[in-house]
Amino acid sequence: MNQVAEIPAQAAPMQITKPELKEGEHYAGAIIHPDGTGHHVILLPGDKDDGTWQDAMDWAKEQGGDLPDRVEQSLLFAKSRDQFQKDVYWSNTTHERETEWAWYQYFSYGYQTNTTKTGELRARAVRRLPI
Repeated sequence: MNQVAEIPAQAAPMQITKPELKEGEHYAGAIIHPDGTGHHVILLPGDKDDGTWQDAMDWAKEQGGDLPDRVEQSLLFAKSRDQFQKDVYWSNTTHERETEWAWYQYFSYGYQTNTTKTGELRARAVRRLPI
């Protein structure tokens, strides 16, 4: 007996409107999650010289933002690497098993890896706007 599979209708393409930016901000793009929720990623002006992970987290909060997560850092490398020095930058993401370690993005070669939170790396802050 032949069975006919029901194929769901294609969803209409999502229309994303780029938000207004404040002076010095850079629009990096949008992150859409599998559940359909998402947010805009806006790179804030300024760059923090080398500091520990906690120093970087505190600095980002002072800028009115947060450190980018690993997905956002991938987006920033792909679309906005010219906004970064060719150096390593902290993410806000703690390692899954080693809580004294955090992830970082290397903006020269594009890879991500992790190091102890006491290491000294650069930082950039982002702000997120829901879509």
